[in-house]
Amino acid sequence: MKRSYIWLICFAVCIAFVSLLYLQGRYAKEMMRMRQEQFNENVWRSLDQASRELEKAETYRYLQNMLTEHGAEKNKTVIPDSFSIPHYMIPFDTLSRTAGNISLGSLTMSKYNKVAETISNLQKHVREAYIYEQGVLEEVILGVMYTASEQRFQDRLNPAVLDGCLRNALQANGITLPFHFVVYTSDGREVYRCEDYTEVDDNTDSYQQTLFRSDPMGQMGSVVIHFPDQKRFIRGMASYVAPAMVFTIILLITSLITIYLVVRQKRISEMKNDFIHNMTHEFKTPISTISIAAQMLADKSVNKSEATYERLGGVITSETRRLRFQVEKVLQMSLFDNNNIVLKLQELDANEITENVVDTFSLKVSQIGGTLDMRLEAFNPFINADEMHFTNIIFNLLDNAFKYRRDEEPLAIRVHTYNLGETHLCISIADNGIGIGKDSLKYIFDKFYRVHTGDKHNVKGFGLGLAYVQKMVELHHGTIKVNSEPRKGTKFTITLPLAED
Repeated sequence: MKRSYIWLICFAVCIAFVSLLYLQGRYAKEMMRMRQEQFNENVWRSLDQASRELEKAETYRYLQNMLTEHGAEKNKTVIPDSFSIPHYMIPFDTLSRTAGNISLGSLTMSKYNKVAETISNLQKHVREAYIYEQGVLEEVILGVMYTASEQRFQDRLNPAVLDGCLRNALQANGITLPFHFVVYTSDGREVYRCEDYTEVDDNTDSYQQTLFRSDPMGQMGSVVIHFPDQKRFIRGMASYVAPAMVFTIILLITSLITIYLVVRQKRISEMKNDFIHNMTHEFKTPISTISIAAQMLADKSVNKSEATYERLGGVITSETRRLRFQVEKVLQMSLFDNNNIVLKLQELDANEITENVVDTFSLKVSQIGGTLDMRLEAFNPFINADEMHFTNIIFNLLDNAFKYRRDEEPLAIRVHTYNLGETHLCISIADNGIGIGKDSLKYIFDKFYRVHTGDKHNVKGFGLGLAYVQKMVELHHGTIKVNSEPRKGTKFTITLPLAED
């Protein structure tokens, strides 16, 4: 799969999850807004109902008092002696039917006139009783209004009744949250405050309702109510969305990690394939050379002098050493993975070892027309190191500079040793080769990774050299840094602790 396809998949996955998170956030926000509006509407409805119930309770109390006072007058209603049932208990239409059913044949005219007069008297008493009851009711209502308007607001208010009205109205509208309230007069003076009242902060909404709205302005009051747990109640609707958003984020991270691992596995697979190809080439060349030399030694038809035997023996020895060195590289990296490497540390002169490696390598550089400049400026070059591995570190860095040179320009390698303060030794190896791009720079210390060289295919190797160098520097408690620019060259800087006195 091409890298562009992988990036496209990553982009599509990120867009999908971000869109899903955005929609979930909008849904949660809309749910909280709708719940806030519904909560406000229920509170305002509850306050209106509580205000009405408070006025009804006051009116009922005054009505009881007024009816008690007028109860005696009501019991003094005149009842005709000729009827055992009170006249106001007999329906008018029943009396009419009774009178109509009387047989004129059995009654004289005078008796008929008496019945008509009785019916007329009953109708008169019913009308008088109705007018009387209406007058009493109007008198009571006027008395309630007059008495209430003459009292102060704080004298009319019963906090227990108001608390009960508020609680019942809120519960009737589905609000069971605890609430706190304060009562004020029309001019803003506080009349009553509930016992567990807490001050309202800027994030808490409060609701105000006028009490005794039908009274004069001076006799009115107001109640201010707020709910301490309102915000938590409103955000409770989003408690179902929050876990979904968390799981979505986890899925997004998991997906990105999965894609990263797939890409990394793909890159490792490519490096391993490259390693196998290069290993085959590196092993095939010395084996072929050894095979040819052995055939020449075994061929009796060829006259072989002492010099020929010596030359063929030298070739076999050299190629065998080369083959053994390549096998040793692979085995060493296997030991590093298992943490089984054992260093033979001893106090070494880094300037001396560096000079020996450079002298050995300078002949190889001069054969291609290059230069190798060495400056040993470390005044204290002594370190605790394994001689073989430290030598391999310098050799591998010089070999990389030699391999990745530019054909159009003579190779120039600069080796420099110097002290960093009084505690560390630095060794820098710089070249003017093809350089390393930013994309490859972060992978050069990975096993099997080899920098792409474009159209240049003569660079062979396992991709283990720099991985070996970094591992050995770390085992020597040092650090290695690299600076490089394409077509300008590369510079490696090794920092190692000095040997203690």
